[in-house]
Amino acid sequence: MTGKRPGYFEENNEPISARIATGLHKIGLAMKQQSWQQANGVGLSATQGQILATLVASGPLTGKELSERLGVTLPTISDSVRVLVEKAMVTRSADPRHPRASLLTPTAAGAALGARARSWPEFMADAVADLAPEEQRAFFAGIVKMIRMLQEQGLVPVSGMCVTCKHFRPNVRTGPAPHHCAFVDAPLSSEQLRLDCPEHELAAESARREVWEQFMRRA
Repeated sequence: MTGKRPGYFEENNEPISARIATGLHKIGLAMKQQSWQQANGVGLSATQGQILATLVASGPLTGKELSERLGVTLPTISDSVRVLVEKAMVTRSADPRHPRASLLTPTAAGAALGARARSWPEFMADAVADLAPEEQRAFFAGIVKMIRMLQEQGLVPVSGMCVTCKHFRPNVRTGPAPHHCAFVDAPLSSEQLRLDCPEHELAAESARREVWEQFMRRA
């Protein structure tokens, strides 16, 4: 007696991990295209738009801090900042923390464009909103895990995420909000985890590993 023959797509299909990667690539292309179109529409490059958006969200930063947050080389940041200063979108001032560094602050015009730049990815949020609530939760959980892995591989800037922050306390209680943020002293659910928190303070590498292991025990 012969066994059931595998279906066509069981024999002629890529693994689901490869198909997810292809899908993310397509989404990435769409986001890049939208960013370029939106930036060019207001006379900026995509990097300049990201710089303004980051300064609006986080407050004054140095070029090095922008480089770390955006995952862009410091020379690229410097070139973009120079143009923004020439366009009166950003001002430089002395950084009291680092005598040789300059703090970059958006002007009123730069802040207005930065606020607009922060809304550029909204077309993607509209697409995600079409997912069912349980699909959104599963999608978000997967994104958190993927970004954390890419961060540890040095492919994504290690900043902004609750799960890498020294204030994050995973799975310290039962119930719908098992985590805790020590910065604001408040419970936190997995759905409320942030990917780009302005109060983020990077935990030491050993602490990050320990926190992640504790987080994954019930993830």
